[in-house]
Amino acid sequence: MGLVAYSYLFVAVGGAFGAMARFGLNVLLQRDVEFPWGTLTANLLGCLVIGVVAQLISSTAWFNASGLIPDQYRLLFAVGFCGSFTTLSSLVLEMNTMIQKNEIFYSFSYFVATLLGGFACFYIGILCVRMLMPLQSS
Repeated sequence: MGLVAYSYLFVAVGGAFGAMARFGLNVLLQRDVEFPWGTLTANLLGCLVIGVVAQLISSTAWFNASGLIPDQYRLLFAVGFCGSFTTLSSLVLEMNTMIQKNEIFYSFSYFVATLLGGFACFYIGILCVRMLMPLQSS
């Protein structure tokens, strides 16, 4: 199997796990509630995971002990898993539904929580890895 075929395989495997995790999270959190807690949680967790992955990839000596190259990790976790776990299209659809119901406050709150929370979770992921990496070398 060539390098390109492996790239598709990494994206497919990551995507399958991301989609299943997203579905499970929505089943767990969306219990007759008007606010889209499942999508918000998936988007924030996805930002946390991608922050962790970005920091781990940037420190290849520690992260590449398995022999995989950074691009394969990026394809598996960032493109595959996070790509199917998080979604802008669901955010837009749910915001539109809230706007159609004249729930402007909830729509705006959801948008702000997703964007600000997403950036915060991304940087929390980076900081967690930076704090844990010195422990690994001890």
